[in-house]
Amino acid sequence: MSDVCEILAEVKVVPVIAIDSIEDAIPLADALLDGGIPAAEITFRTAAAADVINLLSKERPQLYVGAGTVLSPENAKRAYECGAKFAVAPGCNPTVISAAQKIGLPFAPGVMTPSDIEMATSMGLTFLKFFPAGAAGGVPMLKNISAPYKHLGVKFMPTGGVTIDNVQEYLAVPEIIAAGGTWLAKQDMIANGEWDKITENCKAVIKLLG
Repeated sequence: MSDVCEILAEVKVVPVIAIDSIEDAIPLADALLDGGIPAAEITFRTAAAADVINLLSKERPQLYVGAGTVLSPENAKRAYECGAKFAVAPGCNPTVISAAQKIGLPFAPGVMTPSDIEMATSMGLTFLKFFPAGAAGGVPMLKNISAPYKHLGVKFMPTGGVTIDNVQEYLAVPEIIAAGGTWLAKQDMIANGEWDKITENCKAVIKLLG
């Protein structure tokens, strides 16, 4: 998992993507790469997710592709088989965590409370998704719930409510290594083929973060 954390820390902002058609996979990947963001979290919210991950893993290996919304052992297995480099989930499900660990898939469960964090760390995980970040209290909340666990080396990737207007505030927190952003490549933007807009969004956040 340390390799995943190092790579995502360099990327800083990970596009969180729901994509409906495999035909849009390559144009999307190229739009992200042209914008300077070489990573993506493809969520299992659509039927096309596994095929998209599989295609991108083969055709755009320079894009660091992970799987999102991994809610079951079956999702984890499919993501791994398709070439996902990591996986994340909105919640902290011990069954899914165990399944991912068994097959060697780096996995970041979703946490929102101290109990969630303790569940994850008790299973050996220290890279966690803070979700839904905005609704859960944002940066102040994360600072407070993470404080008792700093000595364990716990790191976070907040997702949900992260925007270009607040991403700097999130990334200024030492315990945050990257942030997940849905605004970079929204589902309707992908469906409408707004590749230039997606590239512009990526360039804008790269410029903002310096």
